[in-house]
Amino acid sequence: MKHRIVVLGAGYAGAVTAGRLARRLHHDDVEITLVNGDPEFVERVRLHQLASGQDLRPRPLRDVCAGTGVRVRSAWVTAVDADRKTVDLAGETLGYDSLVYALGSTSADQGVPGVAEYAHHLAGKQDALRLRARLGALEPGGTVLVVGGGLTGIEAATEFAEARPDLKVAIAARGGVGDWLSDKARRHLRGAFDRLGVTVHEGADVTRVEADGVVTGAGGRLPAEVTVWTAGFAVHPIAAATALEVSDTGRIVVDATMRSVSHPDVYAVGDAAFAEGAGGKPLRMACATASPMAWLAADALAARLTGRKVPETTIGYVSQCVSIGRRDGIVQRVTPEDEVTSTVLTGRAGARVKELVCAGAAWAVSHPTLMMPSRRHRLVPARARETRPAAT
Repeated sequence: MKHRIVVLGAGYAGAVTAGRLARRLHHDDVEITLVNGDPEFVERVRLHQLASGQDLRPRPLRDVCAGTGVRVRSAWVTAVDADRKTVDLAGETLGYDSLVYALGSTSADQGVPGVAEYAHHLAGKQDALRLRARLGALEPGGTVLVVGGGLTGIEAATEFAEARPDLKVAIAARGGVGDWLSDKARRHLRGAFDRLGVTVHEGADVTRVEADGVVTGAGGRLPAEVTVWTAGFAVHPIAAATALEVSDTGRIVVDATMRSVSHPDVYAVGDAAFAEGAGGKPLRMACATASPMAWLAADALAARLTGRKVPETTIGYVSQCVSIGRRDGIVQRVTPEDEVTSTVLTGRAGARVKELVCAGAAWAVSHPTLMMPSRRHRLVPARARETRPAAT
């Protein structure tokens, strides 16, 4: 019988893992199934563009996986039983021999009342489309407040302000907006906010979201017809409901090869995985780490199944890229440990690099057969895999 590999989630991490496994393993020996709720691959890093009114190129997963041997299933995952090696879908149960968990993350309300009832999000395509419709319904002079001073919040606020200069756009953060960036990058960001007319509220601890604005911890109030919540992400609760070992935030704890520390037949990649990177620091939830984690997991799993040497590498960072509308951007150079340096690229050059990064990530997902040469290896018997030193 073929070795059954099930990949849950077809974001950057899951789609890349499935495609890479298909290039590493012989089709006569394995059956790879990619399960995803949406029938299309969604460029999550562009959801702020979708919400602002821009149309994204459709990328059906069946087209993405055509010719790879990967079987696509459009279904929502409802449960995982890591002990029985089964995955429950809506109305069906799949068995697996190896599982790759890549269900990603969703918006976190941080326990703030009113977020679920009144705030919009950018965690998924449907969230972005609902926000798009709401922004489109605003009359000139309408007010939009983005809560969260991280990458998502900055990109959303500047994109909305550029696409709809007739709106009053503001951004609010508990601390500083973009305060982790270098001095040069922060100065450029401030100039961009001023140019686009984005009002910045720093030190604004939002304690409640209401239908017409937010309330801050100091008793103040920031009015808004539309509130967009970008104050962090949280993983889906499915993993925490299993026997898998998870972190205090519900992410699956994995070793240096993205393999579950509690269940050796399970790998986790992307936002759903709690993994250490350069310097022993936990990797953050980001597209920047999704693909490297996918490469490592696929190569490690393929190596173990074929009795080959398992690769040893440590994932590190290179840069942080921030889009500021369509014609401006910041590319902040960082150390492998994700510490900022004084090197930064801004303006149109930064925008071009950011666009190349985003387009490259989507191209890699959509062209798995061109990303690497075909080096398919035959599987070795399970007993041999258990005893061969190179596969440990």
